[in-house]
Amino acid sequence: MVFPHLSEVQSSVTLLMLLAGVGLILPTVIDRNSTFQRSLVLGLAALLAGRYAFWRITETVAPFGLTMDMLASWSLLALEMLALVGSMSAFLIMSRQRGRSDEATEHAGWWGEKSPRVAILIATYNETLDVLERTVVGAKSLRHDNKEVIVLDDGRRDWLRDYCESQQVRYVRRPDNKGSKAGNINHTLALLAADPVPPDFVAVLDADFVPHRGFISRSMALFHDPTVGLVQTPQHFFNADPIQHNLGLSRSYPDEQRFFFDHMQPCRDGWGIAFCCGTSSMVRWSALQEIGGLPTESITEDFMLTLTLQNAGWKSVYLAEPLTEGLAPEGLKEYVTQRARWCLGLMQIARSDLGPLGKNKLRLRDRWSVADSVFYWLTTFPFRLAAIVYPLLYWFGNVTVVDARLPDVISYFGAYYLWILIVLNTLSRGMVIPILNDVSQLIGAIPISRAAIVGLIKPKGYPFSVTAKGGDRTRIVVQWSMMAPFAVLLGLTLLGLVIGIFWDRFAFSDAGDGKWVVLFWTIYNLFVLSVAIIACIELPRRERHVADAPEKARFDTGEKQRDLWIASLKSDTVRLRGHPYAEGTRGRLAIRDVGEVEAYVIATLADGARLHLLPTDEQREALLLRFYAEDNMPGIARVRTAAMLRDIARRLSFSSDSS
Repeated sequence: MVFPHLSEVQSSVTLLMLLAGVGLILPTVIDRNSTFQRSLVLGLAALLAGRYAFWRITETVAPFGLTMDMLASWSLLALEMLALVGSMSAFLIMSRQRGRSDEATEHAGWWGEKSPRVAILIATYNETLDVLERTVVGAKSLRHDNKEVIVLDDGRRDWLRDYCESQQVRYVRRPDNKGSKAGNINHTLALLAADPVPPDFVAVLDADFVPHRGFISRSMALFHDPTVGLVQTPQHFFNADPIQHNLGLSRSYPDEQRFFFDHMQPCRDGWGIAFCCGTSSMVRWSALQEIGGLPTESITEDFMLTLTLQNAGWKSVYLAEPLTEGLAPEGLKEYVTQRARWCLGLMQIARSDLGPLGKNKLRLRDRWSVADSVFYWLTTFPFRLAAIVYPLLYWFGNVTVVDARLPDVISYFGAYYLWILIVLNTLSRGMVIPILNDVSQLIGAIPISRAAIVGLIKPKGYPFSVTAKGGDRTRIVVQWSMMAPFAVLLGLTLLGLVIGIFWDRFAFSDAGDGKWVVLFWTIYNLFVLSVAIIACIELPRRERHVADAPEKARFDTGEKQRDLWIASLKSDTVRLRGHPYAEGTRGRLAIRDVGEVEAYVIATLADGARLHLLPTDEQREALLLRFYAEDNMPGIARVRTAAMLRDIARRLSFSSDSS
């Protein structure tokens, strides 16, 4: 687009300013629930993507020939176009969405006076008691009366058997670990089939996921449709994931999975391709019996369960309500290992009989669902690495990877990129922050890319890798092995930029306007790599708990009672505001929904005191339910921009002080 009386660069910048203006008013006028309006803005994104792709292919790549320019230019183009295909698939998925809360409300209690029998399976391998007891206590306290809580112990631990006996829940162990988690569940399904009264439905919880009280009743309402075989609910977390925590963004930036569970899964459900994510799901017993239990051909048995059910004619649906909350991986290594496992499992599915090209009864949309996931894992992470590495070819080898004029870069790439950010943030209510999003991808890019490629070539023969949870997180830990590649790339990028600026003859002279593309990505990469390095410094964690919302409480020392404010409540300590107490002062603190808890002062504060709690077993369970089983949404659901900027400044200040 060219504006009269303006230069080409000015015209391109004016176009971006117009798009930015539209972006400011778009959230106020668009109806996010309207398929037509979603399709309209995403359709424009697809048109801009096609316009950009045509320009890239026809005008920016090196001519054919046995040169490094041609090899680098065309290989980057291939990666970028594959990633663009994945983006187009995602745009199509996001063009519609479906919410089922009204449906769940309308069909609540469809089963009548006799409640269906529900088996609640809690699969565990190596989790500690403090992790498991939250889930067991939460499962026992579900509002549904006709239920049985079963702990599936693949760690064969006597202390867990004894704990289950004390909690009056069923304990199951098997002689081996064949089939990993899926095998563990299948072993228990066989036991249930032999019971005098087998269940009507099976709920699955990971050992670190606590159900809210309405998890069963709300999920089971969607089984009013006799063709529904599985209901999946979101996986929200009561603690920060490693990137949130290490960057100091726990209270201002959502966890990395929030976009998927809050936005992509409802969109997938709009197409009928929502899939099981393991924990926080419910399955119809008759459907499980028909397919012979959970499939074991993939280490991501949950996605494959969805396809197996679809292949047998059963539907999988999604209820976007916060009905459970769990423990996100707290260590960076565990975080990356988990995602690499998901990637590898998806590649195993793609190569199986239920893959996009397999001989099966899957619908076209189910095959598309698998293909979309393959494109995501196979292109997103390698392209993120390429965006870091390819500019170095220019700085150190004078290789022209993208030969483009500055006005064209602004007009074609700038317009496409800006509109994508506008649309995604409009539809997701501001959840896509470019640098932070790229850091999330870069952190695991190397092992995930390796898992994607190796998994496609050799899909079999990989052990199930359990994601470690809990453990000591009280010290600063620097993940040197993870940080090293980013530090090397940061040093090379900075050195290349210095060479380009101070020794112009080595690089800038031969690339024409193409140097501006390289310069932009180089400066951008410096920010991304710097933040990735900071994210590799794992900060200490405090005890995990839900909320610090102030509430009134009464502290009775025996001599006098005072109504005070609880400023922070944990399972063993509480901070009170309103009156200072001397250390050692003992008394009873009346806490809502818990009762009067024995406590004593461990620190005197200017406006109050910090107390150590001595709850009874019953009171401790009440505290656990208070923290984790309430029907609320844990974590951060959207970006809080002002708070995020303050948190980033505070984290950078901490880094400089530490150094």
